[in-house]
Amino acid sequence: MNSLPFLTSKPFTLGVELELQLVNLQSFNLTMEADDFLRRLKEKINEASVKPEITQSMIELNSQVHTSYASLLTELRELRNLVTEEAQQTHIGICGGGMHPFQKWKQQRIFPNERFMNVSEQYGYLAKQFTVFGQHIHIGCANGDDAMYLCHALARYIPHFIALAASSPFNQGVDTSFNCSRLAVISAFPLSGTPPWCLTWRDFEKYYDRMLQLEIVGSMKDFYWDIRPKPEFGTVELRICDTPLTVEKAAQLAAFLQLLCYKLLNNRQPVTRDIYLPYLTNRFRAARYGFDAMLIDPERHTKARLGEDLLETCIGLQAYAQDLHCTDALESIKEAIMKEENDTGWLREKFSTLHTLSDVVREQTQYWGQNIKMAS
Repeated sequence: MNSLPFLTSKPFTLGVELELQLVNLQSFNLTMEADDFLRRLKEKINEASVKPEITQSMIELNSQVHTSYASLLTELRELRNLVTEEAQQTHIGICGGGMHPFQKWKQQRIFPNERFMNVSEQYGYLAKQFTVFGQHIHIGCANGDDAMYLCHALARYIPHFIALAASSPFNQGVDTSFNCSRLAVISAFPLSGTPPWCLTWRDFEKYYDRMLQLEIVGSMKDFYWDIRPKPEFGTVELRICDTPLTVEKAAQLAAFLQLLCYKLLNNRQPVTRDIYLPYLTNRFRAARYGFDAMLIDPERHTKARLGEDLLETCIGLQAYAQDLHCTDALESIKEAIMKEENDTGWLREKFSTLHTLSDVVREQTQYWGQNIKMAS
């Protein structure tokens, strides 16, 4: 059996990846300028901090490894400032959001590198439809067994992150009626969904080895699960979130995950496969209804409104927030829950006032960069 080493990292360290939209400042449609824009950015920013994504209308910001919410937020603000200021020099707009409201997938171009070209060859039109924008959050784990435990223990909280991060109500020019329409695109891929029922790293190595032998995957990158272990980083990676409209929200979501992992590993409870019985239903409901979704708890045989369960979750994390120095982040998350505010609500409110989706995107680009002077 081929081994798959899990590189140990400091527990509960955190890092973030943010997929961002490149926008034409006249039409506010997506603009296919990633290749040229990234070449310009290399002169001003660490190459590892900004990377291409699958189509030419996307870039990805990558933070360094952080021990605290405060330092993560500082770096994300710095990256936002550098990228946004360079974009302004090249007449490109930058914004968050899980889905561009009116771009047409067939107009997109695949970014010219080997991996993305292979994805396009394998998945056909789905590769261009993959012009969607997500936030990935990494949490450091001491070993692979901890990472596998978190992959399953966090399954209960997938709807919570969907509702908190939702920022994709519009797709292909229409209001989808979903809080998060982005997940429908991701779900089309055969290796999306949930990780296998492996409770130890040894079992996962066996699973991975078998998938390699069958030539179903070539590397860990081929798994598009909502949560996955990332052995080369020594992390567990949450991949379910839409990209928020601000870096402040992105940092808060990372802190929320850090707190959950801290609580789960310090109060480890057994997990059973029953956690996956309502998984797809709860996931769908959160994407569709946001805070109003009714969640099914397979262990307690109860149903609860997602907003109420989120608030209860936040209260249960308060005792740990001081340990991790992220009380401010938790309070911001809690306030958003009590007001039932997410970025989807913000986008719909802008559309109800402005009446055109191009004006909504204009507001998104302004919102993304609104705090640059204050933060710099």
